[in-house]
Amino acid sequence: MSLNSTSHLSLALLGIVHPTPSQGLGQGAKGRLPGGGHTKQQNKGKINAGIFVLGLPYALLHSGYSGLFLIILAAMFCCYTGKILIACLYEENEDGQLIRVRDTYEDIANACCKKLFPRLGGIVVNVTQVMELFMTCILYLVVSGNLLSHSFPYIPVTEKTWSVIAFVTLLPCVFIKTLNIVSKLSLLCSLVHFIIIFIVMTYCLTQIHQWSWTRFRLSIEFEDFLVSVGVIIFSYTSQIFLPTLEGNMKNPEEFSCMLNSTHFFACLFKTAFALTAFLTWGEETKEVITDNLPSSLQSLVNLCLFTKALLSYPLPFFAATEILHNCISRGNHSDYRNPLFAVVLRGLVLLLTLVMAMFIPHFALLMGLTGSVTGAAMTFLLPSLFHLKLKWGKLVLLEKCAAIFVFIIGLLCSLAGIVCSIKGLIEAFGGRSN
Repeated sequence: MSLNSTSHLSLALLGIVHPTPSQGLGQGAKGRLPGGGHTKQQNKGKINAGIFVLGLPYALLHSGYSGLFLIILAAMFCCYTGKILIACLYEENEDGQLIRVRDTYEDIANACCKKLFPRLGGIVVNVTQVMELFMTCILYLVVSGNLLSHSFPYIPVTEKTWSVIAFVTLLPCVFIKTLNIVSKLSLLCSLVHFIIIFIVMTYCLTQIHQWSWTRFRLSIEFEDFLVSVGVIIFSYTSQIFLPTLEGNMKNPEEFSCMLNSTHFFACLFKTAFALTAFLTWGEETKEVITDNLPSSLQSLVNLCLFTKALLSYPLPFFAATEILHNCISRGNHSDYRNPLFAVVLRGLVLLLTLVMAMFIPHFALLMGLTGSVTGAAMTFLLPSLFHLKLKWGKLVLLEKCAAIFVFIIGLLCSLAGIVCSIKGLIEAFGGRSN
């Protein structure tokens, strides 16, 4: 890929390259993938669509000073789970040297389940990855339709029609065969995101005379606080592509140092951005901070977000279709390895994302429900569980307690997210029936 390991992780942690499983399902060292007025639901969609960093000021609004602590704590937790996940790739040989015996997240999962169900772990990981990737692709189409609708309100076209137009521009994705093209699109996506952040930060700095620390609240509401926790924690998610990234490093022994530095600078950037934006708008801070901008800037930013959504789509799409194609073609059936079959498979997946984007009501809330399960599992639950399973006999008491503690935190975050998402779905469908 065009990005080196450190810069790619840095961009992902800054919320610039979308940190979905699409970036980390590779074959180890080979680096090859195996595969103005928005509603609350629409804004949650934009936050989920790979731009978590734009929701951080809103997270501070509902978490107050504790939000600043959460940004730091989340960086520490995610950095820790990244390290223990990579530790699961290695085993000691007879001489006590660490040897890389596994290449992917799937390999780690299979190693943990090999005694009872040799392939169960890999199946669970692949299903979880495909679910998150597929939901992400659908969400990009939903968000694209929403952004175009608000960018051109004078054109009598529905959001679903705009989503179809976005779908048409994505048809060339069917013919993407390698990561080279996807990597170049990711670089363009990074550039667009930098432009968005630059616009927001520049405007905020022009309003510095209005900043006041009294805008921070001391009392918080529990449910709103849970939303803040979700936004902050999942702005750091990068574990899914770490095995491939570490395998591509020229000096893998520097991985731990690299992980520390990237999480440190990501933490600084997110704290500075969230503080700058929140101090500018205070109680008026909206779920996606770009909605606070003047109308003249909003149109420009909406078009940038639309461009970012389109440029982001090929990454999870390519990974999801590669996983599906590899799972289907694992046998010796030659028809499944035919290039034409791969094109047809990608075409069907692309079409299915459009159908679901158009006909599933309240998709953003459904995405939140799925993300609460898949995101927490990939970020906290599975790394901690795999580490305890594979390294139990070699861990000291403190290391065991740390892994168990992170597992419990991940479980609580997942359960809280599930409860909030289900509650939102019940309220949404209840309002719809009335």
